[in-house]
Amino acid sequence: MTSSSATITLRNRLTLSYVDRGDRSAPAVVLLHGLADSWRSFERVMPHLPASLRAIAPSQRGHGDSDRPETGYRTQDFASDVAQLLDALELTSAVIHGLSSSSLVAQRFAIDNPGRTTGIVLEGSFATLRGNKEVAESVASAISTLRDPIDPEFVREFQAGALAQSVPQAFMDALVRENLKVPARVWRAAFEGLLQDDHTAELQAIEVPTLILWGDQDALIGRDQQDVLTTGIPDSELVVYAGAGHALHWEEPQRFAADLVAFVERVVDGVSRSDTDA
Repeated sequence: MTSSSATITLRNRLTLSYVDRGDRSAPAVVLLHGLADSWRSFERVMPHLPASLRAIAPSQRGHGDSDRPETGYRTQDFASDVAQLLDALELTSAVIHGLSSSSLVAQRFAIDNPGRTTGIVLEGSFATLRGNKEVAESVASAISTLRDPIDPEFVREFQAGALAQSVPQAFMDALVRENLKVPARVWRAAFEGLLQDDHTAELQAIEVPTLILWGDQDALIGRDQQDVLTTGIPDSELVVYAGAGHALHWEEPQRFAADLVAFVERVVDGVSRSDTDA
């Protein structure tokens, strides 16, 4: 398990809970959890990351022990928080990773902040959910009707839907506890916003190296969306995890960590060589 979290206050006055592991002078990667999770999503990954990588995992607004403003749960709001987090940590740039809903946040950040993005890692990702009837129906039937207090069994089933392989029971229990910290209004607002965003026409604006990770047993997001991403993002690579589900870093944390570290080393080396050539 990782050490306990700290807190940091952004320029917009939101206070976020986060963990910050590794050498402070090392290349930085920001790890963004999926909807309703928290920084604890990465507890199985952190032990496999070397000190030569600075890993920063915030609980995003509305999640975990971070502030829960009344509004501001669109992709652009979360992306703006990432930029302000880098400012608060005095980082000029970083690799941005995003799982599921936060893969849109990583895309948005790269589109809006090209000079601050070393690369992006998209996990269980998509360019849009707009027009996805199955997701829209699920939101209408299960999410839009949520009220506090949220039923723990609903949350457990929600998390189990992301899995194709088993994970330790203690880890799943921790995820459920974190999910239950999220108010129903945040679940509703975040999912409603998620259905509105569409980056399909903007993918070519992502000019940084992009690693796309997808489990071929992902029951939520299909291969078709991976093809949209790889076709649309010029410098992108798709790596398929056979037998893995939607949140593959929960299921295969050691492999995920190795792929993440190799990607960061490659893009940082590429930036260094570009600076030397210049």
